[in-house]
Order: sequence, then structure tokens, then C-alpha cells
Amino acid sequence: MSSQTADWARLPQGKVRYRVRHRVCWLVMDVPPANNYSHEMMRDLDEGILAARFDDGVDVVVVAGAGDRFFSSGADIAMLQEASPRWKYAFCLHANETLLRFENTPKLVIAAINGHCVGGGLEVALACDLRLGRRAPEGGKDFRYGLPEVALGVLPGTGGTQRLGRLLGRAKALRWMAGGALVGPEAALQAGVLDELLDFEGFDAAVQAFAEQFTLPGKATLSVGHIKRALAGGLDLPLEAGLALERELQQRLFESEDAREGLAAFQAKRPPAFQGR
Repeated sequence: MSSQTADWARLPQGKVRYRVRHRVCWLVMDVPPANNYSHEMMRDLDEGILAARFDDGVDVVVVAGAGDRFFSSGADIAMLQEASPRWKYAFCLHANETLLRFENTPKLVIAAINGHCVGGGLEVALACDLRLGRRAPEGGKDFRYGLPEVALGVLPGTGGTQRLGRLLGRAKALRWMAGGALVGPEAALQAGVLDELLDFEGFDAAVQAFAEQFTLPGKATLSVGHIKRALAGGLDLPLEAGLALERELQQRLFESEDAREGLAAFQAKRPPAFQGR
């Protein structure tokens, strides 16, 4: 894929649509009615995040679900019921690797949670850097969030235990997962699972506008990527090691054209024009 993809294209497995507009790449899970994910969808997400990573015309990646009701309701249960335990292990391993690419890509990844987001769907969203939720339509019921795998006799096995635990802390995450309850968007926002809640109408346009805040030329995208790397690589290290990583990343930025432009623009009291170099 390239930065010239102004119209929607299907990724090779046909489960995810891909488009780039104004330096924002959209990866849309598109498997009606609930955007359940399969190995084929994970392969498409893997292909999509790699394409965005290598594309110099992309600064931000948005992950969304097709339609107005579901971001994703998680893994295809019928698929899991039929598969062997050995195959399911390989499936979970690949899903882990794909979602780690979201975290390891030095570009901002935003989950645009356009509807219900439960089970593995929430696990996909948790691998994104920021999560934007959507209010229910006027007079409609709230969308639901949660990790209810305990009701199936399994655990959230695509990163849910680890990412939710790191996000909420051990006790709150345990209550979410062991209880298996589903909550509305306001509760998800208060808990910190969502970073912002947007209106139902105009949701996609609002997400695009939000994402464009983090694109060239107004935003130093190298800085954004290095901030992400410092957080992802440093928070689990001892403080001194984390500070060492921060210094090395800062030195790379000091050597960049964008750092020179940012300092010059500040001194000249003008808006910067960053180039991502």
C-alpha cells in the first residue's frame, strides 16, 4: 500500500479495508455483522500496520470497525470451537505478535471504537496508544465494553490480562476480568480504558480531525514516535535505565532537522513547519 491510497482498498485476506487521507491511515475491520476476528483478519491487520509503518506518507494509524454497531466483538467463537488446541495456540501467538507491532511502530495508533468493544475486540483496542469511544445514538442503548471470557471458561488471551492490568492496576483489572461484566462508555472513560468520548453523529470525521493533530507539518512526528518508544521501552525498566533510553532518544532528536526547525520557529514566534526528518 502507499500514501496515495485515497480510496478504500482491501488487504489480501479481504477482512480489513485500508485507506490513507491527509497522512492518516485507516485500518477498518470489516466482517459483518460484529467484526469478529479470525486468523485471516489478524493477517490483514498485520499487513496493514506494516504497510503504514513503512509509508513515509503516514503519520497516524486509526483502527476502527465497519458499521455503526460494533468495533469488534472479539474472536470468531465458531472458529475456536472447531480448531485444535495446538492451532489455537499458534493463532494466539500470531495475534500477540500482530498487536505488538501496533505498540512497536513509532507512529501514533488510535482505536476509533465506533460501537460495542468486547472480548478480543477490546484487546485489539488496548494495544493502541489512544482509544476514542462513541456515544450511543440519541434514544439508543449504550455500547458495551468488557472482557467477559471467563463466561466461556477461558481468559482474555490476546493480551487482555497484561495490557488491562498495566492500564488499570491489578485489582481493578482483576475485577473487570474475573467478574466478566460489561460496562458503558462513561464507565470505561472514568476507568481510563477510554481516553475521550465523541458524539455518535460525525464520529469518523471527528476521529480524522483528532488524528490530524498529530501529523506533519504542524506536529513533529519524529518527536511523537520517540516519545512513544521512550514510554513503551522505558516504563518497565529501572529508573536509571529508563533515563538512559530517554537520553539516547533525545540525542537523536537533537540531531534532527525538525528540532532545529522547532527551536528556530519558537525564537521567531512563528508556527513550525516540520518535515519528519
